[in-house]
Amino acid sequence: MGAVRSIQHSKIGDYLVTIEEKNNATYLRAYTNWRYQAEEKARVGVRLLGHLLGGASVWGGVQMEIIEIPLSERPIAVSCCPVRGDLLVGSENTLVLFTLRQHNQQNLEENQENRSLQSSWPNTRQRCGQSQAQSSSSSQNLSVLDFERSVILHLPKITPKQVALCDTYVAVQGELEVLILKLDETSEPQTLEEPLDTNNAEYLEDQADFLVVPRHQELLGDRAKDCDIPVSIEKTGLEEGRQYALSYVLFRHFSPEFFQGCSMDEMQLHSLQLYPFFTGNQSVSPDEATCVFCFFSLPTTGYLYSLKGGVELLSAYQYPEKVLEAALTDHLLHVITKSALQCFTVRCAALAARIEDPYIDTTMKACPPCSLEVCALRMQLFIGLRSMCVYGRHVILLSAADAETPEETERGTQRRGLELKEHNMLTGIFLAVGIDPATTPALESLLSRPLLSRRWTVSSTKESSAAGHGWNLYVVDTVPPFTLYQEMVEYSQRYAETNPQAQSLRHLLSEAHLLLRAALLHASDEQQTGPADHRTDRQVLEEALRENCAQLGDSFSRGGQRECHLALPYYRMSGLSLTEVMSRNRPFPGSPSSYGPGFLFYLKHFLLEDSEQTLSQEAADQVIDIFSQSEPVMLISMCTSPCMINVSPARTLQILQNLEDSVGVSVSLTITMATMMLRLGDLQQYTQLMERHAEMLLVYGFIEEPRLLLYGGCANQHRRVYPTALTRQMADSQPGLLVAAMVALHENSKVKLEEADHIFKELRCENSLQVDFWEAMLMASSNDAVIQELLFRLASVYIDRLTNTKSEKHTAPKRKSLKSADDLVNSCSHYGALYPWLILLSPTDITSSQHLEALHKLQSLLCGPSLSVGSVVPLLERLSDETLWGFSLHLLCATRRGQYDRSIEKLLDRCPQAIIPYANHQLQEKNMALWWQKLLPELCDRTRAASDNSILLAALKETLVVVAMEMSPAEFLELIPDDGTASYFLPHLLTCSQRQVLA
Repeated sequence: MGAVRSIQHSKIGDYLVTIEEKNNATYLRAYTNWRYQAEEKARVGVRLLGHLLGGASVWGGVQMEIIEIPLSERPIAVSCCPVRGDLLVGSENTLVLFTLRQHNQQNLEENQENRSLQSSWPNTRQRCGQSQAQSSSSSQNLSVLDFERSVILHLPKITPKQVALCDTYVAVQGELEVLILKLDETSEPQTLEEPLDTNNAEYLEDQADFLVVPRHQELLGDRAKDCDIPVSIEKTGLEEGRQYALSYVLFRHFSPEFFQGCSMDEMQLHSLQLYPFFTGNQSVSPDEATCVFCFFSLPTTGYLYSLKGGVELLSAYQYPEKVLEAALTDHLLHVITKSALQCFTVRCAALAARIEDPYIDTTMKACPPCSLEVCALRMQLFIGLRSMCVYGRHVILLSAADAETPEETERGTQRRGLELKEHNMLTGIFLAVGIDPATTPALESLLSRPLLSRRWTVSSTKESSAAGHGWNLYVVDTVPPFTLYQEMVEYSQRYAETNPQAQSLRHLLSEAHLLLRAALLHASDEQQTGPADHRTDRQVLEEALRENCAQLGDSFSRGGQRECHLALPYYRMSGLSLTEVMSRNRPFPGSPSSYGPGFLFYLKHFLLEDSEQTLSQEAADQVIDIFSQSEPVMLISMCTSPCMINVSPARTLQILQNLEDSVGVSVSLTITMATMMLRLGDLQQYTQLMERHAEMLLVYGFIEEPRLLLYGGCANQHRRVYPTALTRQMADSQPGLLVAAMVALHENSKVKLEEADHIFKELRCENSLQVDFWEAMLMASSNDAVIQELLFRLASVYIDRLTNTKSEKHTAPKRKSLKSADDLVNSCSHYGALYPWLILLSPTDITSSQHLEALHKLQSLLCGPSLSVGSVVPLLERLSDETLWGFSLHLLCATRRGQYDRSIEKLLDRCPQAIIPYANHQLQEKNMALWWQKLLPELCDRTRAASDNSILLAALKETLVVVAMEMSPAEFLELIPDDGTASYFLPHLLTCSQRQVLA
C-alpha cells in the first residue's frame, strides 16, 4: 500500500510486518494470510489493530488481511520474536511491544460480548506452511491474528536504529551503542530507579564549544544498569493485573579512536540480531530456547554474546574487509561485503551442548571450548552486494551496480572543499600556539581526516533512484553441514600427512566437531516433526561424530602436556575399543618418543576404571611393556585391572621382580607377585610371598590396591564387584585376613556393604565368612545406620541358626566362627555380658556347639546396649518358648521392653529359682518399688497356695529382707496380710524398726 522501507517475516503466525511511506507519511502494517494473496487470490481485507470484524466477510473464507497499527510516533525499526511471534516497534526514544493473539470464531463472539481479548497465540514454533494448511480447513476452524499493545518502554537517551526481540529479551541499537533488556511478567509492581540527571543540561551547555567523545564501555549482567541510559515502563491499561519487571542485561558503547586514524564509517553499527538456539532436550519447556545469543557488528568487527544463564562474550570476529550486513545461523555466520559473500564459524553449538549434556568437560565427554578462535570457511565473489537475509539453508542476496549521480558528484566536491577549509583553519590554530603539526605524526593524521566537525552523526543510507541500476536477486544454497564436514576431513588429511601434531589440524577437527554438534542438536529439535528419514540422517551424523572424536583423540594423544587429558573423553566418545586405540597409537618409525602423553593418560585412566573389555594376551603384554618403560610405578595397578586377565603371568612376574630389584620391597608389590605365582599354580612360592609381611601390613597393601581382592563390572547400569582368584584362595587358607581386609576396605570407602556381601555370596560362604565379616564390622564401624543394619542382620542369622539347626542342616556354617561369644563380649561394646539370672536358664539339652554359640551371641546382643529390641520381636515369634533357652530369649525381650510385671509372672511359672537373681538385677533404682508392689504380693499368693514349696518360701524370705531394708515400719505394716499369717512377718518388721532406730 506504500513504499516499503522495512519488512520482516515471522514464522510464528506466518505474517509480514512492514514500515511503509506514502504521501510523506509513515505507516506500520501487518499482512496475514499473505500466501493466499501470493497465489493471486482476489480477497483482501483492511482493518485497524484490535478491530475484529465478524460475519461472513471474515468467516466466509480465507483472505489476506492488512492490519493498520497506529502509533503516536514515526516507526523507525521493527522486529518479530522468533519464539512467540510478538512484535517490537522502535520509534524515537520509544519501544512498543505488541503481543500476538489468535482468535477463532467461538472466542471472538465471547470476546465481543465481554469486550476483552483473552486467548493467546500458543508459544509454539510453527512452520510457514501452516497457514496454507489452515486455508484448506473448514470455516469453523479458521483463526484471525491480531496484536495487543502490551508494554511501552521509554528510552530518552537513545534513538533506536535497529531493534530485536526474542522471548523476554529486548535489544535496541543506537548510533554507537547497543542495549539489551530483559522484560519479565510478574505479579508485583516494580519501581525503577532513574539515575540523577540534574546537572546534565548545564554540563552540556558548558561544553557546547567542545567535542565530547565517551569512552568504550562494556557492561555485562548487573553492571549494565550503570550505563546511564534510563528506561521507564508506561502502562497501556490492558495489563489486566500483569506487571513487567525490567532488568538490564548488556550495554556496549563504541567510541571512535580519532588519534588512531579511525573514521565514522568504521563505527556504523549494523546487523543487530537476537537468535534463539533450540535443542531436542529442553529442561523446562519444549518451547523454550536452550540458549539465546545476541549478535551485532561494526564494519570491521562482529560480536557474539550469550545471554541466557549469564552474559558472556563468545566470539569477536575480525573481518578482512568492511562488512555491510551479517546474519547468524546455527552453523555459520554469513556476512557480505561490496564484492563477496563470506562465511565464518560460530560457537553456538559449543555452548548449547554444554547446557544439554552436563557430562561435557569431564573425563566422560568433551567438546571444543566456546573460546576457540573462529575462522573463515568460504568466500564467493559478487558485484555490488547491497543486502542479505537468511532463510533456512538459503542465503538471499540483493546486488546493484554502483552508479554515482551528478548531484552526488557535486556534493562530494563541496564536501572536499569544506574539509580543506577545516584543515587549514585547525592548522593555523596549532601554529598560533607554537605547535607545528608537521612534526607530530599523530596530529598530522588527525588533521588529515574531517572528523572534528560537530556534525559527526552517521549519515543516512544513500537512496537509490526509482529506476534502479540493474538490481539482481541471488538465492544461494548453503552447503549442508555434513558435506562441509566431509570437506574439512579431506582437507585435514593434508595436515595429518605433513604434521600430525600441528595446531591447525586440531583447530580444523574442532571446527568439524562443532558443525556435527550443531547438526545433531538441530536434528534432535526436528526429529518429532521431520520426515521419516531423519533417524537415518541422525545415525549418519552420529557415526561421523564418533569418527571425528577418534581423530581428535589421536591429535590430543600425541599433543603436549597441557591438553593431553582430552584424549580420554574423545576416545570414549569415539566408541573405539582399547585394542583399537592402541593400534592407532603405535609409535612412528624413527620417532624420538615412543608414546604420546595423551595416549599414556588415556591408557592409565582406562585401566584404572572398571570396564568389561578384556585384552588379548598380546595386547596385555604390550601394556605391561609400555608402563615398564614409561611409568614403572603404575605396573601394580595395571596388573590388577580386570582388562589384564589374559596377561602372561610368567613374563609379568619377571618384570615385577626387576621392579622390586630397582625400587625395593613393598607390600602391594609382594601381593601382586603372589597373585602371579597363584596363577602359575605355585602354591609354595605363593605362601612364602604372603608370609613375608605381617597380616596388618598385608591389610594396608589391600587398602592401597583394592583390586587385588575384587574387581568391578557393570550390570544393569549398577556397579557389581566380583572376587579375584587371590580372594578365593584366601577364603580357604586365610579367612581371618580376608575378613580383616574387607573390613578395612569398607572403613576406607573402597567398598560398600552391599558389594562386600556380594563378594561373600560369590565365594559361597554367606553363612560363615559373611557373618564373621558382619561381626568384625560391628567392632570397627562408627556409623549408626550401619551399626543398626548389622545388628539386625546378625540377630536374624542367630535366630535362623537356632531355628534351622535340626530341620535344615545345610544352613549351618561349614566351619567354626572366627570370634566366639566371649571374644565378642570382650572386644565389642555392642555385645553385653550375660545377665546373672540367664545362667539359671541355660539349656542342658543342647549338644550342638554351633547352636549353643548362636544362642550365647543372640543373648549377648539382647543384653547389649545397641540392639533395638522392637525390630527383632517379629523374628523371635518363630522361636517357641517351650524350651528353656527359647523362654530365656522371650523373657529377655519382654524385660528390655519394660514388661516387668509380665516377666515376673512368667518367671515364677517357669523357673521360680531364678526370680531373686532376676529381681536383684532388674528391679533396681526406679524399678525398686516392684519388690513390694508386684513381687511380694505374687509370692504371698503363690506360697499360700503351695505352702510346701521351699523355692517359693526362700524367695519370699529374700524378698521380705529387701523390703524391710527399703521401707519404713509404718509402710511395712501396711503390707502385712490380714489372713492370720502376721506372725511370719513380725521378725522382718522388727528388723525394719531396728534399722530405723539406728538410722
